[in-house]
Amino acid sequence: MQAENFVVDDYLKRIGCSGGTKPDIETLTNVMRAQLHSIPFENLDVQAGKIVSMVPEDIVKKIVYATRGGYCYEVNGLFSMALGALGFSFDIIGARPMFYPHRRPKTHVVIVVNIGNERWLCDTGFGSFGLRAPIGLHQLGEVIQQDNETFMLNKNERDEFVLKTLVKGEWVNQFGFDLQPMEWIDFSLANYYNSTHPDAIFVKQYLVMLQHAQGRTLLSGNQLKKFTGEQESVTEISPEQLDDVLWKEFSLRR
Repeated sequence: MQAENFVVDDYLKRIGCSGGTKPDIETLTNVMRAQLHSIPFENLDVQAGKIVSMVPEDIVKKIVYATRGGYCYEVNGLFSMALGALGFSFDIIGARPMFYPHRRPKTHVVIVVNIGNERWLCDTGFGSFGLRAPIGLHQLGEVIQQDNETFMLNKNERDEFVLKTLVKGEWVNQFGFDLQPMEWIDFSLANYYNSTHPDAIFVKQYLVMLQHAQGRTLLSGNQLKKFTGEQESVTEISPEQLDDVLWKEFSLRR
């Protein structure tokens, strides 16, 4: 996916990344972490009654130049543009969220990056228990610590990869995926569903999240949650406080 208005130097400035740009695992990790720490996962447009644009130029304008965030299609779409500009080889993959009580369609998008003979799972848009750095597909069954989060990548009976997160001492499935590449247009229906359907979580409530090295800050509905290590604080937010919280915690304006 490419956008005529994507300028890699402007993107790197937006995420505050000043390291090397060689297409290797060090650069991949640095860029992914920098984006996660600077661009919030957010659904403000959906809450405003808008259908999120999948047009690459609109994504760049919104996130890079209007200093907004976005949800998975937007932030991972932007990340894929950066990977292409930096010379990485990668595939865009459909993923199936697995934390619901019933089997769901592949409405999430992730990126699998090829570096030498290794393939690395990347995701900058899964919200609360999302990755904090790439995970190698060759690391199956390994317990992987990333900051204060613990992950594991396994395969299930369908031969799908499954990303798990350790939550309060229990492994919780986050999403499953295979390695079938998809085209950007293939996510249009999922984006429309997540932007408009009354059952979609993004339509039901505000979801805004930003990672930092010590944890994450999450606005879920009318609750502001701050996670730092094992510590968690929850604050009820009134409608009158919302704009102030969005700006102070996430540098966002509606």
